[in-house]
Amino acid sequence: MSYQSDDLQRLGIGMTSQRTRERLIQRLRDEGIGNEQVLEVMCSTPRHLFVDEALAHRAYEDTALPIGSNQTISQPYIVGRMTELLLADGPLDKVLEIGTGCGYQTAVLAQLVERVFSVERIQGLQERAKERLAELGIRNVLYRWSDGWEGWKTLAPYDGIIVTAAAKEIPQALLEQLAVGGRLVIPVGEDDEQKLLLIIREKNGFVHQVLNDVRFVPLLAGTLA
Repeated sequence: MSYQSDDLQRLGIGMTSQRTRERLIQRLRDEGIGNEQVLEVMCSTPRHLFVDEALAHRAYEDTALPIGSNQTISQPYIVGRMTELLLADGPLDKVLEIGTGCGYQTAVLAQLVERVFSVERIQGLQERAKERLAELGIRNVLYRWSDGWEGWKTLAPYDGIIVTAAAKEIPQALLEQLAVGGRLVIPVGEDDEQKLLLIIREKNGFVHQVLNDVRFVPLLAGTLA
């Protein structure tokens, strides 16, 4: 489908209205998302524009939804949780995102950090995401069609790295591309045994924290046109 960029489409009506969005944000608050800046951005970002029109009425449910190519748009709670973990030490300049997907997490990040560098292995998904973000006036994102396991070495190091698919193990390339003091938020594991990890790089190594149980699509190697 093609998305219109007029104000009515962005504001939404009925199940995509601002009131519906605000109910979702209150639910996220009740579930423990405490960064008000993150919640404000999520409230103002039209999630219904990032899913197929047939699913737009479900855009403000706290659930993951299919976006094609066997991928999903992440559950809003997880978007909020991962974003606030990334920003917990204060504002960030350079953030690497592994998995552009439909562009929703990208759009949220881009309104909270100076620059986002987003890598996606499925070219068609990323092209559609680029169009959506351009329509929303988001200009501080650079995109790369590439294997997410490799990161984006030429522009490293990054103050933060966020991974939106589950890796069987932590990619070494991402650890190497994280700046000292930087934070990596990544789901790790297989199928029903995935954990959200926060990894902080210190001068002498890495500190790991195991957080929520999560469920993501797998982080696959290679690229698809």
